[in-house]
Amino acid sequence: MAKRIVVVGNGMVGHKFLEALRARTQDYDLTVIAEEPRLAYDRVRLSEFFNEPRPNLSLGTYEQYAGWGVRIVNARASAIDREQRIVRTAHQEIPYDTLVLATGSYPFVPPIEGRDLEGCFTYRTLEDLTRIEAWAQHSRKGVVIGGGLLGLEAAGALLKLGLETHVVEFAPRLMPVQLDELGGRLLKQKLEAMGIGVHVSKSTQRIEARGGRVAALHFTDGSSLEADLVVFSAGIRPRDELARQSGLEVGERGGIVIDEHCRTSDPHIYAIGECALYRGRIYGLVAPGYEMARVLAEHLTGGERAFSGADLSTKLKLLGVEVGSFGDAFAQTPGAREMLYSDFGKGVYKKLVLSEDGRRLLGGILVGDTADYANLHGLATNAVELDNPEHLLIPPAQGGPARAGLPLTARVCSCENVTKGALCQAIRSGCRDIASLKKATRAGTGCGGCVAMMGDVLKEELLRLGEKVSEHLCEHFPYSRRELFDIVRVRGYKTFDALLRDYGRGYGCEVCKPAVASILASLYNEYVLEDAHAPLQDTNDRFLANMQRDGTYSVVPRIPGGEITPEKLIAIGQVAKKYGLYTKITGGQRIDLFGARLEQLPHIWADLIAAGFESGHAYGKALRTVKSCVGDTWCRYGVQDSVGLAIRLENRYKGLRAPHKIKMAVSGCTRECAEAQGKDVGVIATERGWNLYVCGNGGMKPRHADLLAADLDEETLVRYIDRFLMFYIRTADRLQRTSVWLEKLEGGLEYLREVIVEDKLGLGAELEAQMAHHIQTYRCEWKATLENPDKLKHFRHFVNSDAPDDNIVMVEQRGQHRPAYDFERNTLPLPLAMGVEP
Repeated sequence: MAKRIVVVGNGMVGHKFLEALRARTQDYDLTVIAEEPRLAYDRVRLSEFFNEPRPNLSLGTYEQYAGWGVRIVNARASAIDREQRIVRTAHQEIPYDTLVLATGSYPFVPPIEGRDLEGCFTYRTLEDLTRIEAWAQHSRKGVVIGGGLLGLEAAGALLKLGLETHVVEFAPRLMPVQLDELGGRLLKQKLEAMGIGVHVSKSTQRIEARGGRVAALHFTDGSSLEADLVVFSAGIRPRDELARQSGLEVGERGGIVIDEHCRTSDPHIYAIGECALYRGRIYGLVAPGYEMARVLAEHLTGGERAFSGADLSTKLKLLGVEVGSFGDAFAQTPGAREMLYSDFGKGVYKKLVLSEDGRRLLGGILVGDTADYANLHGLATNAVELDNPEHLLIPPAQGGPARAGLPLTARVCSCENVTKGALCQAIRSGCRDIASLKKATRAGTGCGGCVAMMGDVLKEELLRLGEKVSEHLCEHFPYSRRELFDIVRVRGYKTFDALLRDYGRGYGCEVCKPAVASILASLYNEYVLEDAHAPLQDTNDRFLANMQRDGTYSVVPRIPGGEITPEKLIAIGQVAKKYGLYTKITGGQRIDLFGARLEQLPHIWADLIAAGFESGHAYGKALRTVKSCVGDTWCRYGVQDSVGLAIRLENRYKGLRAPHKIKMAVSGCTRECAEAQGKDVGVIATERGWNLYVCGNGGMKPRHADLLAADLDEETLVRYIDRFLMFYIRTADRLQRTSVWLEKLEGGLEYLREVIVEDKLGLGAELEAQMAHHIQTYRCEWKATLENPDKLKHFRHFVNSDAPDDNIVMVEQRGQHRPAYDFERNTLPLPLAMGVEP
């Protein structure tokens, strides 16, 4: 008779153990005691339950389990008889030779008065989510107690259900296990900008009831918060009751004690996942649980693999905000050094922890931009020696991010323990995309945090093999941005959902959604906050303003060519004075108004539009400015009217959406006071007409523009600019500046000249017609928003109130107001951080 293995628990880790064991042997007789009424499902993606259409989160099927020869018992295990080696349920006794406890954990509910009221829920199972959804239909305001990973996931779920949402966290910052003070504060700022109320350093004392159901939360500091629905997400506790009842060794604070082979104090019983305690630690992530499952499967089939702890690094996207934490994120290693970069205006914070000699990366924290997470995590995990670690935060001037090469032994996927070498071997064996790599190696099928690095390895190895590298936009669209643009243009798609249905898969992501939004805007020039487009936008486009470091916004009215009348100057000054805004002349000859609160934006724009201004699109991937010198009107060296041409060009191309921002300039002579040769489109006057320069830019990697055509009359100049911009919009990659586009364009400048000037492809008339359509359909986005009462409801800090955010604090500097910020420490002054006036 085959030896009998009984597994108690059918969560993600229990399922992984069955999968790993069956991959190695068919010898054992397997029984699973499953408490939930369904087979294992993906708890990592639990919040996707509220998406439409409803996703299938199942990890396995009954047919698959039958093929594995697994007997399923749907019951709760009530006791273990270690002497007779029997597991008891309410109605039967199940004998075992080897018992595996994969009982997981349960949500911790603090001992708060009122925690059992109707309207209080935990956030752990699909049944929990079904109950929350039903209760939310009759609720207005939901509160999540707990600001950790799962708590913020729960907050996102409540937001999807249409509730005014608040998060209450006992610690002084969100995600206290993963983020430091600055990272937590930036995350708080981003969530508040989405309309989520965040309350840190709050201890809930009791939950008030009215009519037998939740009505309000009362805190120990005397404050309170109304609520119709409460979700507890205050951590987990290991489910070790079976172990305790049967006399197995458990930790002082819970958890079934195991050794490096996942064996408990009874040699016939093992424990894996969140119920297991290894060297005093409970691992609450899926990757360590998967590693335990593999270790145990190998141990039971004669392998020597051992569990020695696990990587607790995390990368995720919470409510659209990218967050990553890896390695020694809090610099606890003796002698560790920290490097910081923060730009709260752009919503980015990065911290890297280095060894004492600065040659090895130990860990880090990323908020707002995790594009390089996989590479950084790999450098830390594999102790790669660094030459210029500062380039990991700020790339060198001559190129992109500095990436030290990872060795083949580097572990890319922690969940499935897949190395770079294994990925390279799979690529050499025929894998040519991420989907096939996932299938062949299982990498990327757990938390998904390694997918970006998988893409890097795939491209690197394909190039090494001399093959063409895939330019797919993302895993949801097997097309490049250029191909997707042509599909939308030719097929006439008007919505993301229709395009995804016919040419994509899945639900979309932070890469493809804004990319498709940009394509739709470039082709049709429809209102950016139209119901079909609004969900695709990032924060700046969603609120038609640039978010700043303190959670306020900047307002930039358009000033074509930099020319402005005294009346309009006075109007801007009156608006700035009325709303207490900080004013500054920008590098593009406009006036930037900083410090506007969310609810003030419509009022500010109403005043500006009444004074004759339009949106300057400083928040969009669009035309920003056309800078000019004073030209021959005033300057004794000028040979053409640069101001007049700049105004005509800016009014022609205003609102034009593109893969990246576009800047232009017109100089009235070769002295180049408008710096036209550093712009995407630059025009310089000559005595015979205009010289057209293209594809220059400033920024981190400045590039001098190239001369495309010389001595043009204005009509020809405009025709060439029309063609150039539309050809760039058609063919550039996502978030690709014109300078990078030209460098990667096959044939370079000569090919571009053939297309634009000589019309080699016969596209000239079509490109000009597309530009004409844009010009005919342009309308100011802010004016359109002010005319739409439903959209104006979006511009409130609180869903049910016009009250301002009282966390925004200003101080005076040089006669104006700026955020209360300590620039030397890169943080808020302590009194302000604690909500106390200085």
